[in-house]
Amino acid sequence: MSVTGFGEIAEKLRRSTVLIQAGDRGAGSGVIWTSDGTVITNAHVARSSRMSLQLWDGREFPATVASRDSRRDLAVLRIGATNLPAAMVADSSQVRPGELAIAIGNPLGFVGALTTGVIHAVGPLAGLGTRSWVQADVRLAPGNSGGPLADARGRVIGINTMVAGSLALAVPSKIVLDFLAAGPSSAWLGVTIHPVRIPRASPARNSRHKVGLMILDVEPGGPASFASFLPGDILLGTEQKTFSSVEDLSQELEGAGPRLLRLEFLRGDYSQVRRVTVQLGIPDSPRSSVAA
Repeated sequence: MSVTGFGEIAEKLRRSTVLIQAGDRGAGSGVIWTSDGTVITNAHVARSSRMSLQLWDGREFPATVASRDSRRDLAVLRIGATNLPAAMVADSSQVRPGELAIAIGNPLGFVGALTTGVIHAVGPLAGLGTRSWVQADVRLAPGNSGGPLADARGRVIGINTMVAGSLALAVPSKIVLDFLAAGPSSAWLGVTIHPVRIPRASPARNSRHKVGLMILDVEPGGPASFASFLPGDILLGTEQKTFSSVEDLSQELEGAGPRLLRLEFLRGDYSQVRRVTVQLGIPDSPRSSVAA
């Protein structure tokens, strides 16, 4: 397939794509959304309290998280720069199967790598709930997360997020715009989690809890770290709501500004349901709560 001016289109998109270094947590990608320093990436890329961002011309800037939504897997970063080459954005609801798709990112250390394919579908994918995705048969690898998925005119139609089978999945641009319109959010706990079945020996298994969220990793300096959570702990829910999916936790974290969240969890031999109050919405806050 030949596209007139494809080289120029690809180069413009490459200049609107950034490399994000999240401390010792590896690298990801991002999209320059506005010329005054707003960058969009995945929430799972923006998991570090210390991040740096590299532009196409080699300039580097420290980046701060202005807003983060783990349920949508989106984050807004800010850098102190102006006159940046902001990406063009298209309406993802107008995308149709069979259209050309372009992805740019920084996979496996290759900065500004480009791959092309076609759109497979826009909508939910079996086994991944009701969330809508832009699905394309472009090849992604670690480091592509947070980068742009664009149409043949170089307009961003999604934020590349993960791979399912042979398909690349991107958060639709319409969802990105909804996220930005909602305003700043500090929906961040600072953990990597995975749904698990509650151990049979646990008293929680005999109550309302059947599934929990096991903590695989705790971000240093995050709310979970200050609340003394440890890898291996299993989040059960709040005193009013049980957690059976990552989305359940994300909904409880939604909001902005300082606030408290009371969580139930299991630790050690999982023989006792513990409770802790987590302080949200205060970056770099001192240790203020201890797991009970």
